[in-house]
Amino acid sequence: MTANVFGNTIAVRLDRGEEICASLSAVCARHGVTAGVITGLGAVKGTTVCLFDPEEKQYHDTVLTGFLELTNLTGNAGVKDGNVYLHLHATLADGAGHAFGGHLKTATVGATAELFITVLPGTLGRVHDDESGLNLWDI
Repeated sequence: MTANVFGNTIAVRLDRGEEICASLSAVCARHGVTAGVITGLGAVKGTTVCLFDPEEKQYHDTVLTGFLELTNLTGNAGVKDGNVYLHLHATLADGAGHAFGGHLKTATVGATAELFITVLPGTLGRVHDDESGLNLWDI
């Protein structure tokens, strides 16, 4: 992983075999990011996306294998219980152009990933909401 700061933005390059969510969490922790906007793209191999079922109040995983283009990664960084908390969504495409997407749970870089974290002033906290079953923004 390589990261460089440009003003209020951290550019992050991940290499083959690195896990995107864990790497972004590490960068946020290292740079003290308590509120941020995350965007990116790249190529992955081995990804799990999920869909939240509001009636069951739980996520359902979809495991995607093989090489996929990460055509869009978008989300945010904040804090819950004193730790980095990421909320990421991804759209991925296979060689035939079929798109898959959802809440990003895990993704291993297959070639490279190019990511930006735009750091916002302040703290974007999260609190658990029993009614929805989600960790919502505390704003």
